[in-house]
Amino acid sequence: MLFSLFPSAHQVACAWKQNERQSKIASLPAIYSTPLSSSEEKIHALSISQLVSQCQSGTIAPSAIMMAYAKKTLLAQQATNCVADIMFEEALLIPPVANWAPGVDSESVNDDAIRERSLLGVPVSIKDTVDIEGHDSTVGFSSNVGRPATTSSAIVRLLQDEGALVHVKTTVPTGLIAIETASDVYGRTTNPYSPAHSAGASTGGGGALVACGGSKIEIGTDLAGSVRIPAHFCGVWTLKGSSGRFPSWGTKSSMMGLESIPIVASPLAGNLADLREFWKRVVSAEPWQYDHTCIPLPWKDINLQDEGRKLKWGVVRDDSSLPLSPACERALSMVISALKKKGHEVVVFQPPDMTEGLNIGNQLLFSDGGQQIRNALNPGDKVTPATKAVLDLFNIPKLIKKILAYLIRSSDPASSELLNIMHTKTVVADRDNVAARDIYRAKWHKKWTEEGLDFVLTSPMPTPAIENGSSLKTTLMSAGYLFLFSLLDYTAGVLPVTTVDKALDRLPHDFTASDEYKRFSPVAKIACSVYDAEKMHGLPLGVQIIGRRLEEEKVLEGMQVIETALCEQGSSFVNQVKL
Repeated sequence: MLFSLFPSAHQVACAWKQNERQSKIASLPAIYSTPLSSSEEKIHALSISQLVSQCQSGTIAPSAIMMAYAKKTLLAQQATNCVADIMFEEALLIPPVANWAPGVDSESVNDDAIRERSLLGVPVSIKDTVDIEGHDSTVGFSSNVGRPATTSSAIVRLLQDEGALVHVKTTVPTGLIAIETASDVYGRTTNPYSPAHSAGASTGGGGALVACGGSKIEIGTDLAGSVRIPAHFCGVWTLKGSSGRFPSWGTKSSMMGLESIPIVASPLAGNLADLREFWKRVVSAEPWQYDHTCIPLPWKDINLQDEGRKLKWGVVRDDSSLPLSPACERALSMVISALKKKGHEVVVFQPPDMTEGLNIGNQLLFSDGGQQIRNALNPGDKVTPATKAVLDLFNIPKLIKKILAYLIRSSDPASSELLNIMHTKTVVADRDNVAARDIYRAKWHKKWTEEGLDFVLTSPMPTPAIENGSSLKTTLMSAGYLFLFSLLDYTAGVLPVTTVDKALDRLPHDFTASDEYKRFSPVAKIACSVYDAEKMHGLPLGVQIIGRRLEEEKVLEGMQVIETALCEQGSSFVNQVKL
């Protein structure tokens, strides 16, 4: 009893981290807490290309840009708790910014001229897991608090060399593998459209910040949808590239050393034009000079619209585990209808067995039985409910799981299969699964080629943003629409389409008595219980567009084709976050 009176190392670390964050905010000059001026509002409305151009010409000072975005960041933090660390003043100290002066003549300066900095003055936020020298990369674990990185990641060094304003780090869930962003280290991050709902995970802090206008770009990471879930939940744009295309060296994970499923750094943006511009400028800065894992593949401009060629889109509506909610089905149907009106060919795509792929992926992802995550947890540290359910599964003796699998095989074959396969793997078993992954990738390549597809369309998730704390019901299986394309190492983007409408998207009042509902698996029935169009009214809805490996430029253009088609039928998405 005596020892319980004293705080644990976990409690001390969490309190220290939150006090550090709050102290940094409290020590800021009072001007940061004032409303944006009219000139700051104008600065905030500028695109990336406009910010860089006006910085280079001397029209706008980087410090003025930083002030506008710092004010928005603090408002976002108040609304959603999305900030992990503050670096407003530090962002202005990098040489390209510190040496900035209005009206610099590019002909009178040396090769380090600020005019050559392709991201000069662009505010970029960084996920907690991406190393910045002198700052923690906690991965949401209290055991990592007070252990600042000694060097910056490849992407941060590139950004700073190009003059970007790296001004804030954003929150993550404990151990990252989650659908909601909550940890004892940072607390819970909420959705900017509704504080009762999740911002997504694991880049939930970045998704919320971008949606609130606190950053032009967020650098997140994606293993199984970690930027694509927040994009869908928060109404922002993202593109997960294939491994090696975007600099990822120097990012932390709860599964360091995992090679069988690529973990890639990926940006989120507040609109498609900025997302494309940022991707182009980063690749044009030759990231392979910063990151030895990057492929030296220059940017190639593609314009599918000017070509006038009609594209072929394959639609996947069901990942075989959880059915789409009416809201997500409607968003996907809106895109299909708009594309057809533009003359594109849209077909139902029957891909290789998705359950097979997801089962391979889950075994690769958790081949260690979740031990790496457990090892990083301090006594008292907690993961999110969905993650805990997976870790608990590995604690059940293998024989007991086989018996349970047999008993539910007829009523719930998907769960039965998971019970059979989810156990710690030997090295040989893990290599067998890598071989199975490669065979599965070959099946997709063959099927895609035979069908002559340009893109595949899916919903990112079966539901819109879920209520806080409800991820145990949706489970990590709800990320299957996203996880599969990480397993394949395909390029995948998410863009917002519309918002939930309580009148259009509600379930029939007697839905649980319908034949459709009765055909649901037990897991699907539980997941269905979190869907409530009334409570979700106004939440964003996205679609996912997939291209093959290393087709980043093409997928960005495909996203533009969708936006243009939607716009022509009067369906443009509008950010409705009010701070």
